[in-house]
Amino acid sequence: MAMTIHVDIVSAEQEVFSGLAEMLFAPAELGEVGIAPRHAPLITRLKPGEVRVKISDKESQEFYVSGGLLEVQPHLVTVLADTAIRAHDIDEAQALQAKARAEEMLSDKSGKIDYAIAQAKLAEAVMQLKTLERLRKRGS
Repeated sequence: MAMTIHVDIVSAEQEVFSGLAEMLFAPAELGEVGIAPRHAPLITRLKPGEVRVKISDKESQEFYVSGGLLEVQPHLVTVLADTAIRAHDIDEAQALQAKARAEEMLSDKSGKIDYAIAQAKLAEAVMQLKTLERLRKRGS
């Protein structure tokens, strides 16, 4: 049996995942990180993207996070996210609509919108769609 580490993925609303895993992959601010059992302690910010929990060689679970923090202790990994959604639960139609609205806001040159907010909404929608695309490619 492979070594495991306990993983908790928590959003502002609820606990999304809690269980043992062989590995965790997350979109850290400076690039993707892979966390294995007995990893050195670490705290880093996460950017929007996919968190993948490898439970075994045959099973993994994917999640979308809108950003947050990753805390690593030798036997525990905690993902604290503003928003965390199981990849299977992402509403593709809603993400496409959000992307279109954000693109429309960014094309508005009247100066009546907050471009930083529009860019953040666009990035979130795009990352949700990329997470869905990766999920489909893996055949999950």
